[in-house]
Parts: sequence; C-alpha cells; structure tokens
Amino acid sequence: MIPFDYTTADNVESAVRAGTVASTRYVAGGTTLIDLMKLGVERPTHVVDLNPLVRRDASLGAVADLPNGGLRLGGLAHMSDVAWDARVRERYPMVSQSLLLAASGQVRNMATIAGNILQRTRCPYFRDTGTACNKREPGTGCSAIHGINRGHAVLGTSEHCIATYPSDLAVALTALDAVVQVRGSSGPRAIPFAEFHVLPGAHPERETVLRPGDVITSIDIPPVTFARRSLYLKVRDRASFAFALASAAVALDVQSNTIRGARVALGGVGTKPWRSHEAERALIGRPANAATFHAAADAALASARPQSQNGFKIELAKRTLVRALTEVSA
Repeated sequence: MIPFDYTTADNVESAVRAGTVASTRYVAGGTTLIDLMKLGVERPTHVVDLNPLVRRDASLGAVADLPNGGLRLGGLAHMSDVAWDARVRERYPMVSQSLLLAASGQVRNMATIAGNILQRTRCPYFRDTGTACNKREPGTGCSAIHGINRGHAVLGTSEHCIATYPSDLAVALTALDAVVQVRGSSGPRAIPFAEFHVLPGAHPERETVLRPGDVITSIDIPPVTFARRSLYLKVRDRASFAFALASAAVALDVQSNTIRGARVALGGVGTKPWRSHEAERALIGRPANAATFHAAADAALASARPQSQNGFKIELAKRTLVRALTEVSA
C-alpha cells in the first residue's frame, strides 16, 4: 500500500473543504476503499475519516421519519442497523431485504449506506492493475469485452465499458425514487437517485454526478404506500457473500386483480442500478397474472446487449423478475 496522510473530519464543512483537494478520498466503513487501496486501484494521497461526524450529528448515522411519511437514511448509518430498523422493514421490505442479502454480517456491521451506493464494480479487470481498463485508466481499453465477461452487464453498456454495477441496496432505492442529499462546496443539494449514477458512455471513469468535496449526508425515501408489498429477489452463484448475477426489486399495487401501480428495478445486469419503466408500463392496468409478468420481463430486457459469455443473464433476469412479481402479488 502506498503512503498517505490520514485525518479525521471535525464537521461536515471541514470534510467538504478537505475533499476538494486533488487525490483525497473519504473513508467510513472502509469496506470498498481499503480493498482498492491494497490492490493499487485507488491511490489517494490523503484519506479523510468521516466517522467522527456521527458524534457531532447523530442524524448522520440514524434512520429518521420524514414529515411526509417517508424515511431518511443517514449517510453514515450502518447497513445492518438500517436493515433491521422496524420502519424500514414495514414500509420498504425491499430495502431491508436488499441489505440483508448483501455481503456478510461482519461487513454489514461496518459498511455505511453512502459507501454502499458508492461501491465500485467487481469487474476483475478493473481490480487488476496489470490489465487494460477504461474505468481505472481512461483510454487504455476494455479487457472484458474480448475477455472473461460472464458476470458483466447486458444493459447500459458501451464500447468502452461493460462493467456491472454491484450494489443491491441501490437497486431498491432507484425503484423507490429515493433522493440523495449532498453537502458540497456550493452548499446542499438534492439529487434524484435516477440521476445519481451515470452510464459509462465514452467516459466510464465517471460513475456518479458527485463533485470533489461532496459528502452524502442522507438518502431520503419518499412515501410509497404500496411499497409495503415489495420484494428484493437476488440470484447468485453462492447462497451468501456473492454479488448478483441477476436481481429484481419490485413493488405492486394490486386491486381486484388489476395492477394499479408498479415499481421495477433490476440488478446484476446493468452498468448502473437499472429502473425499468418499460416493465412498469407493461404491468400497470393489466391483470396480475403470469402472462402480464412475462410481458413485463420481455419489455425490461428488450434492449439488452449480451457479450460472448453472459447471454444467459437475459433469460435469468427475465425469470428472476417474473418470480419476484409472482411472489409479491400472491
């Protein structure tokens, strides 16, 4: 590991100022950054520890009710605390499930909500500094396109990058129209979750719309009454501590066997958390039955572009979505 300076943040304002300096990284749980530093993928000269901020402002590490009936997840709240919060489990089951299906108990006890949505791809070429990777070193090429790409994305890819976005939680949050609250050098701002992550296009090194010095203070989940009838379903190679090959976050409002409202997002198959408005349109106004669910799955994957080894993900994602819709409508 390369030498670096380590400091702690006294308050959000000082963290913002420190973060505007080039080659500075924030650390909280450290479950992503430290791994990447050990691999030489991340090489910051200055690391700012955000954990002391919770001692000054407990809301940064807590779950709180919003006046409109939604919930605010503190950016420094631990995954395990949010997953087991009674309000999260009751109002947004898919959020709790997405967290409990991620990583391991030990990691969930350390990792934070903000860190979770900022985690970087597990593409082996990104994590191997001896190979070409446009995300790690822009302009060097994408080794995965002509290499081992079984686990890579089929939605939102470009000729420059096909890396899969890894977070389970982010899939649920994008389905729920969450909002990321940020404090930066220009003051606070609210970023709709759908706009937070960006497609790789010609610049896969740009993964979010965050600016230098931005600190995520919370993630707000708006009230979605039918989200109480929601599910996060994850399919992976191992029963635990593995990333999704395909996943689905779904919520349905079913009245008299007719779907009045729907939220659908996919994971494990996109270069960002993948909200499927196409699937939602195929569901709303239709009967809650197998034919409708299969039509929605076909719509969700209609634009998929498989590589040499990951074409199976298209059918797997369809089946995952159909099963999730079937279970949540039962």
